[in-house]
Amino acid sequence: MQTATIHQYVPKTAKPRAEVPIRHMDFQFSADGVDTQFFRNTELATAIFEALSIFLTFGEDLVIDTARYHRQFVKDPELKRQVTSLIGQEAIHSKMHNEFNDALAKHRFPVGFYRFLADNVFEYGFKRLPNRMQLSLMAGIEHFTAVLSEYMMKHEDIFFETEDEKQRALWMWHMLEESEHKDIAYDVFQELSGNYALRISGFALATFTIMFLVPLGGVFIPIFRNPLNMVRPRYWKDVRHSLALLAGPKDGVFGSTMNHIMDYLRPDFHPNDHDTSAYLEYYKEKLLNPETGLLTPYLTKEFVPPVRA
Repeated sequence: MQTATIHQYVPKTAKPRAEVPIRHMDFQFSADGVDTQFFRNTELATAIFEALSIFLTFGEDLVIDTARYHRQFVKDPELKRQVTSLIGQEAIHSKMHNEFNDALAKHRFPVGFYRFLADNVFEYGFKRLPNRMQLSLMAGIEHFTAVLSEYMMKHEDIFFETEDEKQRALWMWHMLEESEHKDIAYDVFQELSGNYALRISGFALATFTIMFLVPLGGVFIPIFRNPLNMVRPRYWKDVRHSLALLAGPKDGVFGSTMNHIMDYLRPDFHPNDHDTSAYLEYYKEKLLNPETGLLTPYLTKEFVPPVRA
C-alpha cells in the first residue's frame, strides 16, 4: 500500500465545519411508477440521467473505498468525522440508485449491460490507479456532483414536471447531500497531497467519464428501447430539444455551468467559493420538515457520526 504525504493544510473557509448527517432512506421503487421522460419530458436527456444513475453507483463505491483508505491519514478530527459522513452518505446513495436502476431495467433499460461495462472501467481502470491518483479522482468526481447539485438547486422546477414522486425525491435527496459534503473530498486531497498537477489529472479523468462516457451511454438507450426511433421525426425533435436542455449556454445543465466546472482549474480554487448555504437551508426545510417535507415519508433514520481521535 502506498502511504500518503502529510503536510500542513488550512482550508480557505474560516467557518466551523458543519455537521453532515447520514440519512437512511427507503424509497421502495416500483417499475410501474417510473417516468422514463423524467427530465423535462424528454427521452434523450432523461436517458443520459438514467445512464448517470448507473455510473453513480460505481463512482460512489470508488469514493467510499478511497475515502475509507485515506481517512487514517487525516489529522483534523472534525475533517475525519466528515470523511465518515461522506462514506455513509455515499454508501446509501449507491444502495438507493441500485434499487432505482433495478426498476429501470423493467423498462427495457440495459442495466445489466451498462453495469458490466462500468464495472470493467472501474475494476480494470480506475481502481488500479495509484492511491494518490484515486484520491485526486475522488475530488474531481465530487466537484462534478457539486456543480450538478448547484444547478438543480437553482432549477427546482425541473423536479416538478413529472408525476414520478419517488424519482423526484431520489434526485432531490441526492442533490441535497452532494451539496452538504461538497468540500470534504477536496479538503482531504489538499491535506494529504495538495499537488496541483495531480489534482488536475484527477479532474481530467472525471471530466472524461462524466462528459463523455456517461452521455455516450445515454445516447444508445432510446434506440435500444425502441429501434424505430432511428427513423421517427418526433424522436429527432426530442434530440434537438434534449441537446438544448443539456448544452444550452443560458440554462443548459452543462452549457450554463461550464465556467463553474472549469473553475476547478484555478490553483486557489475551493468548493466553498461557490456558496450554496442559503440553498441548503431552503431545501432542508422543504425536504426534511417533519410534517411537510418531501423526503419525510422515505426517511427512516438520521444520525451524525461522533468525533474520534
